[in-house]
Amino acid sequence: MQRTLAAAPPIFPELETNPTFNVIVAYEDFEAGMYAKKTCDLLSENLGRHCAFASQMWKFDVLKIPKLHELALNDASEADLIIISSKGGELPVHVQTLLELCLSEPHRPIALAALFVGDAHEKTAQTQAYLAEVAKRGQLEFFAQSNDCPAFKPGTGAIQRDITPSRWGIRQFFSQT
Repeated sequence: MQRTLAAAPPIFPELETNPTFNVIVAYEDFEAGMYAKKTCDLLSENLGRHCAFASQMWKFDVLKIPKLHELALNDASEADLIIISSKGGELPVHVQTLLELCLSEPHRPIALAALFVGDAHEKTAQTQAYLAEVAKRGQLEFFAQSNDCPAFKPGTGAIQRDITPSRWGIRQFFSQT
């Protein structure tokens, strides 16, 4: 008697030998995009030996277009980390909507990171508070970083974060920078 397998065996991501760490970035402008790209490069460099690294970048402006907003939401539904990179101030409604929709997805990211360019600390405080609240509601780890502090120099401890359980070694990466 010969047996055949009717369906492929299930794949258990937690058992993969080289899982993929997915990141989605929403950024305000060129400067914010470059800062986010630098951050992604550092993450890839530090996590790359443990997993594959994939990132998608979306400019705030293109998220106004319904079809592109939908594509970004699809990317976000697979993300392990969401990065918002801006100059501070209130986030556009379409960016807030993307974040809120991410919280309603069955697969949620494990962390939300806020990157701020420029030196308008009073503007960044409002955005940081909003993003921290979103992370808290979604039970995500939250990290905030501005580009005017020495964040990417080992031993500075410049990252601000809320402590909650972590996965993928994200906490170790940010605590080393």
